[in-house]
Amino acid sequence: MASDISPKAEISPKAKIGQNCKIFPFVYIEDDVVIGDNCIIFPFVSILNGTRMGNNNKVHQGAVLAALPQDFNFRGEKSELIIGNYNIIRENVVLNRATHTGGQTVIGNHNFLMEGAHISHDTKVGDHCVFGYGTKIAGDCEVGNGVIFSTSAIANAKTRVGEGAMIQAGTTFSKDVPPYIVVGGNPVGYQGPNKTMMTAYGIEEKVQKHIANAYRLVFNGQNSVFDAVLQIKEQVPDSPEIQNIIRFVEATKLGIVGKTTF
Repeated sequence: MASDISPKAEISPKAKIGQNCKIFPFVYIEDDVVIGDNCIIFPFVSILNGTRMGNNNKVHQGAVLAALPQDFNFRGEKSELIIGNYNIIRENVVLNRATHTGGQTVIGNHNFLMEGAHISHDTKVGDHCVFGYGTKIAGDCEVGNGVIFSTSAIANAKTRVGEGAMIQAGTTFSKDVPPYIVVGGNPVGYQGPNKTMMTAYGIEEKVQKHIANAYRLVFNGQNSVFDAVLQIKEQVPDSPEIQNIIRFVEATKLGIVGKTTF
């Protein structure tokens, strides 16, 4: 089915628009843009060069996609913003494309970005994430699947958030947030396992207890993170989730929220 495109939208003839899209008046779309099928683009959205959008996305009023990166190293290189399928991008969301040639900012599938959220250059976001009102994600961050950011959370540059984690409202963090936990407070710290998300993921009750035990070793002991990982390997029954925690913690470069020692 042909797309329904308002004659009042300003769309480059070089842009590629899929089938059965609805594009409202006053939408602005530049040359180097690809939009998949069944997308809805509401009025006053700007979709700029480098955008590659999949199918069944909804982009609401005032959003800016593939805005130039707010990075002093940017020199006008050609880069991309990759958006998957079934995402909801609400009013005034800003998504930056990557900084350097060939780089990508990536938004996965089934994500919900609430009003005023901002995801910066070169950040990689998985699937089924929620970004609350006014949440800001700095450049070069990594966000796993099923992560929830409450209102006005701020992730500083190069931080990583593991799958199934939750960031409480107003939290600012500069270190990595491991999988399946809740973090918040000032200063930011570990608030406990994210039982709601683990249950939604279908993680068995006994495995949830193992995860809680693993994080007791990380956060409640006096050991370094390195020693806590050794204890997890020795003391906690193995599972894919425990292996996910171990890999995440071992890969940290910035450290873990709430811990002062590696």
